[in-house]
Amino acid sequence: MIHANSRGGGRAWVLAAIRRIEADFQRSSDTHLIPLRLPGFPGIDLYLKDESSHPTGSLKHRLARSLFLYALCNGWLREGSTVVEASSGSTAISEAYFARLVGLPFLAVMPESTSTEKIAAIEFQGGRCHLIDDPMTIYSESQRLADELDGHYMDQFTYAERATDWRSNNNIAESIFQQMRLEPHPVPTWLVSSAGTGGTVATLGRYVRYCARPTRVCAADPERSVFFDHYRSRDPDLCLHEGSRIEGIGRPRVEASFLPEVIDAMVQVPDVWSLAAMHELSALLGRSVGASTGTNLIAALACMAQMQERGETGSVVTLLCDSGQRYTHTYYSAAWLQQAGLNCRKERAALVASLASGRIAAGLSAGWQTAGELARD
Repeated sequence: MIHANSRGGGRAWVLAAIRRIEADFQRSSDTHLIPLRLPGFPGIDLYLKDESSHPTGSLKHRLARSLFLYALCNGWLREGSTVVEASSGSTAISEAYFARLVGLPFLAVMPESTSTEKIAAIEFQGGRCHLIDDPMTIYSESQRLADELDGHYMDQFTYAERATDWRSNNNIAESIFQQMRLEPHPVPTWLVSSAGTGGTVATLGRYVRYCARPTRVCAADPERSVFFDHYRSRDPDLCLHEGSRIEGIGRPRVEASFLPEVIDAMVQVPDVWSLAAMHELSALLGRSVGASTGTNLIAALACMAQMQERGETGSVVTLLCDSGQRYTHTYYSAAWLQQAGLNCRKERAALVASLASGRIAAGLSAGWQTAGELARD
């Protein structure tokens, strides 16, 4: 790891870089909170925090900004040093944006399965891509390249939860509560977020505790990920040798930024249902969303179903993570879905009925797994 020179031009460069990032933040507005009315759940209001409207098009814009400020203030970046990141795409796009903003070269280490749209977006921001076939080598390869290039490995999976100011600074949790103030149920019963690094879920969980809110936090996880099993077992050594099929979320190992202690419940969502929810939500909104947003919707339904069973009213807020435009050749390709064994037409039809009636389809309730406060008796 290269440390910035704290004297003379080194310090001046760091201060100028921080100022550029802060100026960029001042030019940006907050993301929208979109109500989604579901007739099958009267008295329960669902909202989507639309993170796709960030300048780099995803929730990861917040994380990338925090990671750059954290690295700069810790003296880990210097003028001319290459920034390297391990990413499935969206974080790399956002980090490439901030690297270009402060004048640093950027290299993304990503799985070969990353969508071509994401690769193009990274290159558009001036970054380069290094693709690997084994998801478990993404970490060591990133560090190796950073050492070889005399640069800095940003390491989002270690630093995501500590780089974000979860008490204030317009973090996503604070933003949600501010935007909910005039709604019928201003204090959400549940906040729902999928986990990639775990940093966003950690921010939500810490913030509601810090502000003494009764709100509970639910983390959503896809099939090929260890987070759900870790939440139940607390085994830190769990690992898989296959990557998640839902880009941006799920991990093959337990990451340092995933903090199960601040999570009240988890839902593991079958991939085919994530994609069914993605397609149906896109139709309801009139614009496409990514697959991780589909995962979030299914986990939110698990929370809403429990509320309905208990006769509770209230609100649930989840995240619209990114646009579906990044997945034209994968999740929005009928041929790709068929080849991947993820044709979701039946599941989508069942989901439509569930949203209209409030009765969760048998195939979905049998397929998802729940833990924590949503665990089945």
